Amino acid sequence: MSPLTRNMLRDIKKSKGRFIAIILIIMLGVLIFVGVKAAGPSLNDSLDKTVSDKNLSDIQMLSTTGFSETDLKLAREVPGAQVEATKFKYVIGGKSKVAVALYGYDESSKQNQLIMRSGRLPENNNEVVLDKNAKSKYGYKLGQKFRFANDSGLNQKSYKIVGFADSPQYIDNQSRGSTNIADGQVQLFAYIPENQLNMSVATMLDVHFDSLKDKNTFSKSYKNAVDKKLTLLKKKFANRQYQRTTEVVADYLTQFDQQQIQLNQLQIVDPQAASQQQVKLNAARVKVLKKAKTSYTWQTRNDLPGFSAYGESSDRIAAIANVFPVFFFLIAALITFTTITRMVEEARSEIGTFKAFGYTKWEISKNYYYYAISAGVIGAVLGALIGNESLPRIVLALYKQYIALDWVVSLQWWVILIALIFSLLATLGAAIIVIRKELVEGPAALMRPKSPKSAKKILLERIKPLWNRLSFNSKVSYRNLFRFKSRMFMTIIGIAGGTALILTGFGIQNSIGASGNRQYGEIFDYQAVVKLNDDANFSKVKQVLTNDKQYQSSTAINSTTAKLKANGQQVNDVNIYTPKSINKFDKFVHLDTSLNQNGVILSKKTAQLLDIKKGDKLDVTTTGGKKVTVKVKAITENFIGHFLYLSPKVYQQKFGETAKSNTLLLHMKSQTSSQRKHLANKLLDSGEVMGTSYTHDVLSTVSKMSSSLKPIILIFVLLSGILSFVVLYNLTNINVSERIRELSTIKVLGFYNNEVTMYIVRENIILTIFGIIVGYGVGNLLTAYILNQAATELVIFPLTISWFGYLVATLLMIIFTAIVMLVTHKKLQHIDMIGALKSNE
Repeated sequence: MSPLTRNMLRDIKKSKGRFIAIILIIMLGVLIFVGVKAAGPSLNDSLDKTVSDKNLSDIQMLSTTGFSETDLKLAREVPGAQVEATKFKYVIGGKSKVAVALYGYDESSKQNQLIMRSGRLPENNNEVVLDKNAKSKYGYKLGQKFRFANDSGLNQKSYKIVGFADSPQYIDNQSRGSTNIADGQVQLFAYIPENQLNMSVATMLDVHFDSLKDKNTFSKSYKNAVDKKLTLLKKKFANRQYQRTTEVVADYLTQFDQQQIQLNQLQIVDPQAASQQQVKLNAARVKVLKKAKTSYTWQTRNDLPGFSAYGESSDRIAAIANVFPVFFFLIAALITFTTITRMVEEARSEIGTFKAFGYTKWEISKNYYYYAISAGVIGAVLGALIGNESLPRIVLALYKQYIALDWVVSLQWWVILIALIFSLLATLGAAIIVIRKELVEGPAALMRPKSPKSAKKILLERIKPLWNRLSFNSKVSYRNLFRFKSRMFMTIIGIAGGTALILTGFGIQNSIGASGNRQYGEIFDYQAVVKLNDDANFSKVKQVLTNDKQYQSSTAINSTTAKLKANGQQVNDVNIYTPKSINKFDKFVHLDTSLNQNGVILSKKTAQLLDIKKGDKLDVTTTGGKKVTVKVKAITENFIGHFLYLSPKVYQQKFGETAKSNTLLLHMKSQTSSQRKHLANKLLDSGEVMGTSYTHDVLSTVSKMSSSLKPIILIFVLLSGILSFVVLYNLTNINVSERIRELSTIKVLGFYNNEVTMYIVRENIILTIFGIIVGYGVGNLLTAYILNQAATELVIFPLTISWFGYLVATLLMIIFTAIVMLVTHKKLQHIDMIGALKSNE
């Protein structure tokens, strides 16, 4: 072993703390960079494997009049389509009379296979498999009876529970979709033998394509492929709804014709009775013919309850991963660069000695390169392995609101490669730059200590009234701060970076939660929406509402949906609200500008997507097919969804008719879950209402969206805290080692231990305060950038950081400074003053 190598190993042994600190900083940086980058893909891959194994349908098609064998043959004409017909309906069931998504179970079915959690699948006609939530939320047990409502259209009313299951169609444990019965929210799904549903035809077509099975369900290639298949399927059924309506009507007319023959016979015997029955028959005929119109609903996996929310959640993690870990890693790399630079500068005399002995530049420098490479590689490899294997698994384990997934955690090789390159740039790059700079000088110059920086007047000294009031020690501290500007800036960057990262962690969660709270607190000031039937009796609905103790007031509006076009862009599913009374409406919906008689107001996110400004025009196409062009008077703040507000006058002018009220917005007192359910059922029983939805359910969904990020945020805060502590400790060590002779001198001059410690710590306290203040600003900017990246087409996340986030970030920095102060105090008590003063430096 050469003297150079032995000397390097001796240096590593002598300064183990610094070598370990470099490894730790690199490891932490790589760990969070690789780990968070791997979390999003792992979430997507895990769910993809689960739905792939259970053959989740790629497309589902629902019909109001059901599907005949002709429909199945038509769907199978799409290349590669595997088609299965399913009997499906929404019914009311259970002790709590909740909305249930009821499916007919067919053991030959290969799609949408259940994931049994306990018990077994149905084998007999009197058996039912229930959603596992029936067990956890409602206390049902195997062997008990589950009763459906009398009007459910089943062969029997109660069924024996033989199993509890999860379904790939319902991946979110807390979301089962919405319906127009009960309180508008589906609470459970259930499977009974299909022959138990009194339905002559299936109401759902499940379509699966084996060619798409190898594509990740969240990938763009899968979505594009599904869209193409869906387009082909829609083309096949383009004219089918009219044919199907004719078939259904013909069946009904045949039944009515048989009854008409009997009535004609009765007319001879009892004309009065026949006349009464004729009126009833005619009314039944009209009612049936109205309902017999065929309409189709199409949905892909993304339309299933919780599916898009899951995808958006992983997208948000990916958006965070594109910013947060990179910022984290840059801080780690910057501090590492400083540490390596200081290490090489400390070895000036040794480099000069070896150069004087005749060693070449390469021989001298290569050991420092090996030192830097070994620290960088060890840190990067440890960080990559720990991060890639731990963080995604922690996130998956904590995603408890979703069904248990088959974990898939793959090594993110390209991310690991990027992390390794940056690690070597921070370590090896620093060593190359500094050593090349040092080796330019001659041996004699290198063996002499660097000339100390000359003192200069600092800005504070020029403010005489303030400077003269400072103590001697304070003046020394301030002069030292500005004398060593690079050290000052590095410490501020380290503290500010840690503060900003912790603040950003809290900010992301607070802001996601704030989108719902501000939408349904500041903008929408109502607690429920009641969708009315055509020709609904308002007085009958009002009677039900006034009988409810929680009801306060309501306002009527016309509510419809449309697609908007402008500047070559299009936004679908935009809610159009036209109030009956603008004055009343203002009390329920708070817009930035009052909706006057000429008003058309567009929500902010919609305007951004369409590139619309105040005064611009846009094209509106309603779901009913009507097309109009309107001028935007104002743009209003909005956080969830797309909205266009029209005054009654504008609606009349554009659509050529008066806006017919079809929706009520309700002001309600605080309601319990059972009270909400009771009112919704009462309104449905009135026969005037299609369904009731509550803002409580929307807020609950947004709250789940926010809480789903808690695992990631907790990890961010924890690792940011550790990084901040290591950075502060490392920079303080560098500070002490650089000024060891200075500290020894003041100790020899009679300074007490506490005074020597404060000589250093006073500077740390000042820099910590500055760093925390700068961190507040950087944290807000970083949070705002991440939120902008994480925003979806439907949701804007307003920048919101609670006082608790500021408090935690501040307290952690203060605690870290205090711990470092104590460690430094112990270290300074054992300074070898004579050895330090005798050294060259």
